Amino acid sequence: MTHPYEKMKKLKEHYDMLGYICAAQYGIPTRCPCGGEIKIDVSPIRMSRYFTCKKYEDDGMHFRPPWAFGVEEELQKLRTEVNNMAEEIAKLKMLITSTSRP
Repeated sequence: MTHPYEKMKKLKEHYDMLGYICAAQYGIPTRCPCGGEIKIDVSPIRMSRYFTCKKYEDDGMHFRPPWAFGVEEELQKLRTEVNNMAEEIAKLKMLITSTSRP
C-alpha cells in the first residue's frame, strides 16, 4: 500500500506541472514543460497549424496551442518592446540636445 505522503507528493507534482504549463503558454513556445521539442503540426481536418510537443498526449501536460495565437502574442510582445525602445530613444535625444546647447 502506498503511503499517504507519497500520494500527496505525486498530486503536488501533478498540480505544479499544470501551473508550469499554464504559465508557459504565451507566445511561441520553444520547449514543452515536459522537456520535449516543439514542432509545427497541421490538422488535416481544419487545415490549421499548431505548435505541438513531439511527445504530445491529450493529458493536459503537453503543448498544442494554435499557431496563429502564438505568433499573434509574440508579435504583440515585440511591438511593445519596440515602442518602449522608441520612447527611450526619444527621451535620450531630448536629453542630448538639451545638454549640448550652451
